[in-house]
Amino acid sequence: MNKLKSLLVAAFLLVSVASFAQTGTVKIGYTNANYIISQLPESRQIESDLKAHSSQLEKELQNKYKSYQEKVEVYKKGAPTMTDVVRADREKELTTLQASIEEFQRNADASLQKKEQAALEPVMNKIQKAIDKVAKENGYTHIFTAEALLYGPEDGNSFTDLVLKDLGVTPAPKGSPAASAATPGATAPKPAVTNSTPVKKKK
Repeated sequence: MNKLKSLLVAAFLLVSVASFAQTGTVKIGYTNANYIISQLPESRQIESDLKAHSSQLEKELQNKYKSYQEKVEVYKKGAPTMTDVVRADREKELTTLQASIEEFQRNADASLQKKEQAALEPVMNKIQKAIDKVAKENGYTHIFTAEALLYGPEDGNSFTDLVLKDLGVTPAPKGSPAASAATPGATAPKPAVTNSTPVKKKK
C-alpha cells in the first residue's frame, strides 16, 4: 500500500498553474487523498474484495506450510535410522518444498499488490479529475496533498469538501468512524507464514 500512497501523493501534489500565469495571484489549497478515497462508496467494495483475495492466498500458503512442517517432523524422527541415500533424498525434498513456499509467498504478495493497484487506479483517476475541476472553478493555482503539508490551519480548508461534493459524496461528520476510515487495501492482510526451519544436512 505504501507504493500506491506514494503514487497518490505524487498525483495530487500539484495542479495546473495556468491561472497563476494569467492573474499573477496565488491561491493554495490542500487535500487528503486517502480520506477522499475512504469516503467513496466503492471503497468498501474494494476493501472487501482485497480481503477476500488475501484470505484465499493466505489459506493456501498456510496449507503448504503445514504440509512442509509435517514432513520436517517425519524427517527428524526417522533421520537417525536413515541411510545416507534416503537422508539426502528427504533433505532435497524438504529444500524444494521450502523454496516452493517462498516462491508462492512472493507471487502472492505481487498478486495482491497488482489487484490493489488495478482496483484503485480508476478511483484515483476519478478523484484527480474532480480535483482539477474544483481547483479551476474556484481559482486555486496550487493544490498540495495533506501528507506534504508542514503547516496550515488546524481544521484544514474547504477544498476537500468541495471535491467530495463534486463527486456526489456528503462528507462524514468530523470525529465519526467513517471520517477516519482507512484507505482501501491498508487493512487487507498480506499472506504470511512463520519462518520455516531450514533443513540442515547431517555431516
